[in-house]
Amino acid sequence: MTSAAQRTDSPRTWLVTGASSGLGRALTVAALEAGDTVVAAMRRPERIGDLMAEYPKSLLPIAFDVRDTESAPTVVERAIDRFGRVDVLVNNGGVGQIGAAEEIDDARLRDMLEQHVVGPAALTRAVLPGMRARRAGTIVQMSSQGGRISFPGAGSYSAGKFALEGWSEALAGEVAPFGIRVLIVEPSRFRTGFNSADVLERAASTDAYADALGAMRTDMLAADGRQEGDPHRAARIIRDLVEADSAPLRIPLGREAVRRLRESYRRELASLETHAEASAGADFPGVPESVRPV
Repeated sequence: MTSAAQRTDSPRTWLVTGASSGLGRALTVAALEAGDTVVAAMRRPERIGDLMAEYPKSLLPIAFDVRDTESAPTVVERAIDRFGRVDVLVNNGGVGQIGAAEEIDDARLRDMLEQHVVGPAALTRAVLPGMRARRAGTIVQMSSQGGRISFPGAGSYSAGKFALEGWSEALAGEVAPFGIRVLIVEPSRFRTGFNSADVLERAASTDAYADALGAMRTDMLAADGRQEGDPHRAARIIRDLVEADSAPLRIPLGREAVRRLRESYRRELASLETHAEASAGADFPGVPESVRPV
């Protein structure tokens, strides 16, 4: 079977959401510089006018909000009409949100889920028939270190990213027989607009959580423009993994993500081992353990 990542004689076509800034723009530039074609889906296509001027034949901007799931098939159809297929889908669109669980209302929580799992799921469903027919393709899910570990004040954001990762892990097993690969990217802080005051969503703070979350709220905004992560370096790493013959299901990006995830895995494994005997004791005595197909 031909590897999903193996380069053919023709350029790849990427469909990137949230392509107007940050990691989405960096990935768009990296793909264009490599000679690939890009469908850049974003709410404000005019923000990549400079790229359109430089790559008029290789770049197709489309106005699109990832929460508009009914339009997802149309975006994919336009990509196919222009470039013939979609080889790489990058589900990158979305913003951050801070607030204690008690401060986040239903609408704010649903918005995080719609941006970070429901929207990406709709686009993924739309590209899969073509990828299955060609028995090749890569789906890049832009998650976060917050998709594996969460922090006080970031629960609603992590809810969407945790859901995306769980959904994507199942997806990876479902589509692997068709030569399709899934790559879950888990960045820490990168120098994008994510932390800027006009992008980062913030629930109204209450006195009850002022002490617990005050420093976190300040830190999130203070990080704007000072993040250690380089979006262009990250984009090159992601592009290289897409082009490689094999890649991990998950890849953390940035020193903080590597450190925090390593610490989390070790801490959780130690906790599991500590309580393993008590946990296993919940089964009926003498009943064999379940055997599953995966």
